[in-house]
Amino acid sequence: GGSPASSPVLGGRGRAVAGGSSPPGHGFRRVTLTKPTFCHYCTDFIWGLAGYQCEVCNFMSHEKCLKNVKIPCSCIAPSLVRVPVAHCFGPPGHYKRKFCTVCRKSLESPAFRCEVCELHVHTDCILFACSDCRQCHQDGHLDHDTYHHHWREGNLSSSARCEVCKKTCGSSEVLSGMRCEWCGILAHAACYIIVTPECTFGRLRNMILPPSCVQLFSRNFSKLHCFRISENLQTESDEDDDVDGSTQGSAKDLQISTDSSKQTLKIFDGNDAVKRNQFRLISVPRIAKNEEVVEAALRAYYINDDQQEYELQTFTQQVLLSDDVINRNDAAEDSNLGSVFRESVPEAWIIRAKPKDEEVIRIYPAWLKVGMAYVSLRVNKDSTAQTVIKEVLPLLGRQTECLQNFKLVEVLMGSKQVQRMVLDNQELILNRFKDIRKTSIRQMNQTRFYIVENSKSVVQVNLFVGGLPPQLSPEEYMNILKEELAIKTNVVSMSHVYQAQGAVVLQISCFSEAERIYMLVKDTVINDKPLNAVVIPEVMASKIPQNCCPLLVFVNPKSGGLKGRDLLYSFRKLLNPHQVFELTNGGPLPGFHTFSKVPSFRVLVCGGDGTVGWVLGALEEIRHKLVCSEPSVAILPLGTGNDLGRVLRWGAGYSGEDPYSILVSVDEADDVLMDRWTILLDAEEPAEGAENGIAEPEPPKIVQMNNYCGLGIDAELSLDFHHAREEEPGKFNSRFHNKGVYVKVGLQKISHTRNLHKDIKLQVDQHEVELPSIEGLIFINIPSWGSGADLWGSDSDNRFEKPRIDDGLLEVVGVTGVVHMGQVQGGFRSGIRIAQGSYFRVTLLKPIPVQVDGEPWIQAPGQIIISAAGPKVHMLKKSKQKQKK
Repeated sequence: GGSPASSPVLGGRGRAVAGGSSPPGHGFRRVTLTKPTFCHYCTDFIWGLAGYQCEVCNFMSHEKCLKNVKIPCSCIAPSLVRVPVAHCFGPPGHYKRKFCTVCRKSLESPAFRCEVCELHVHTDCILFACSDCRQCHQDGHLDHDTYHHHWREGNLSSSARCEVCKKTCGSSEVLSGMRCEWCGILAHAACYIIVTPECTFGRLRNMILPPSCVQLFSRNFSKLHCFRISENLQTESDEDDDVDGSTQGSAKDLQISTDSSKQTLKIFDGNDAVKRNQFRLISVPRIAKNEEVVEAALRAYYINDDQQEYELQTFTQQVLLSDDVINRNDAAEDSNLGSVFRESVPEAWIIRAKPKDEEVIRIYPAWLKVGMAYVSLRVNKDSTAQTVIKEVLPLLGRQTECLQNFKLVEVLMGSKQVQRMVLDNQELILNRFKDIRKTSIRQMNQTRFYIVENSKSVVQVNLFVGGLPPQLSPEEYMNILKEELAIKTNVVSMSHVYQAQGAVVLQISCFSEAERIYMLVKDTVINDKPLNAVVIPEVMASKIPQNCCPLLVFVNPKSGGLKGRDLLYSFRKLLNPHQVFELTNGGPLPGFHTFSKVPSFRVLVCGGDGTVGWVLGALEEIRHKLVCSEPSVAILPLGTGNDLGRVLRWGAGYSGEDPYSILVSVDEADDVLMDRWTILLDAEEPAEGAENGIAEPEPPKIVQMNNYCGLGIDAELSLDFHHAREEEPGKFNSRFHNKGVYVKVGLQKISHTRNLHKDIKLQVDQHEVELPSIEGLIFINIPSWGSGADLWGSDSDNRFEKPRIDDGLLEVVGVTGVVHMGQVQGGFRSGIRIAQGSYFRVTLLKPIPVQVDGEPWIQAPGQIIISAAGPKVHMLKKSKQKQKK
């Protein structure tokens, strides 16, 4: 047996093989440079006409840098993965100034990027990327508590500075420089090797939900479902692998073969590629030795093995020789294929591995927490999985244990999926190798064998199902689910019921049942309301470190100019994606449920004032079920008004600041208290054909208020804006346009005179209050109204207290019309101060427009009662100090 070799590097960028100065896995040869070229090692320009290029991964180097190259070639990347974790690819997009991790060339055409780590890759290189994403949760395989840096090469900003030597390490010309995807530390390729391997999660460590505290069994769920990434972004067909077809690759490589002394060949790497018609094109001299062609074919598939172990078979001969290429439907289809290729210009070949009588294989022990130690073992044609286990155990110091306690698992580390298969004890190992190589030589390069202890694996998938009718008993919910989804009660139980919200959490102990329910829920409608399902991770609160206060992030991707999408992407990268929730996917409840056992956490809400109100309302309803019942809430304003954001110093609206510095500000923010108010609307009669003919909401209803409540002209403008937005939502994706519509709506109202003071009566703290002649009455809780105007004004007045957001008092202000509102907005005037108090009763004598925190409607005649709601909420106010780095 060989000696275990270990590497303390997490993820796909490993350490060079110890001993020997040959660069890890590369096949360098001297090339003549025809255009300006930069070295991938030192990023400097290569002067002169000669450079050295790796024939497999296109790594370019000065001659003087060759001996220092430590970055491994793409062909050995799979062997350097510590814990195989599949990537999470959204639909292809255009990414400027980025480079492909596999072939190191720039991404000009549409390409894929991982939503969880910084991997960028061409559509036709995606198959050669391996599962080296960062591990964001424990999934029952290879779990460990020590975290090492997860290095990813390149795509850094050109101002990036190395942690070790403090010089710049980014480049916009080539893929260079290393970054840890947890703590964000940057380093040169030459320097990162001396950085201590343990990662402490960097400046944001107190806000990051540590991956060792999160558990999610996700076998067949797609990565997008596990991280709750909305699929309406998805444009691809379901059969992902077909998209990565060969045509894109072929067009790109065809350009090289215009030279008449060269010929272009189509190469398949096995039966799987033939079935999918996925080939790579290679260009070789017309008169070439067989070895040269085999070597070029292997390099096209990112394989740097000895070419003598492989041979090429022509495609047509292959069809005649072997029956396992024949499509499962019928044989005719394939023999037909053969003739097509015979006539087509590029000749088609299949790479085949020559049969061997014995091989050295690597066996990885799954229980080792750290390092990629493996045991090398020589196997012959009689070796079975059982004999391998028997030979390996003594080498790992476990010779006293019973063979029946162990199994051999074959793991295919594809970029999109990690596939595990337990080998039968009697399976002949060399036959298994032969089968994999026949299917795909590339897959063989991405396959690894683990020796695993048998343990009773418990499967538990938590599925949040929302959109059910509210206020039913658990039995009634169970019956609805049985009727609508035909759930199997032997594997499905209900762990939590949220009656007020009409939501339940299901615990499912069978993957296929979990997947079936998840897919079915999406197409189920109850009482005209679609159900929604969210896969929820389990947070193991007992494992969260003492001083860690993770941040629960809610983003409304529809708010404010659609900037929410980019923020979602950034926050998933900077934090653990399991702590970032998209509000369009089930609202705030799945997030609060996930964090319900976390002893201490904070919340960041990215959205407009309406979104903040929605999250605070949800928090109020579920507070009694949270261990941390009073989390502090920070705001990243994305809406149009953002008055609460202004008051708490988070600014007038997000305009593309660096998401990292926003998180640092949240970490340093100060805790403040804020009053919330309950408004009870009790209409005496349903309003028949009120203005605009809107049918009224059923009385009485209760709404929560954070910022302000307006009656009359203010609410009427808001209502008109609301209607305009509902008619043409596509136009309302910029703050500037939104404000323009407010102005236009206001101009149309200038000539209207209404005598609001004659249509309502006001009582403050049991006293009647005489109203002056006004058109709008506004109750304000915070000193910012209508996008930052100060309605109360700053003059001191001995009749009233100075307003504060936590004084338990509301200020009541009147405006005389649109012109007056415009002057307040411009800062020339303030409103008419009417009263200050903690309990208000307004009597409406006729239907009047009302708005609370920007949500307008027409209220029928009756009573409106405003009083302080439950406990004050904890908000985070941005601190004035300069950020500590």
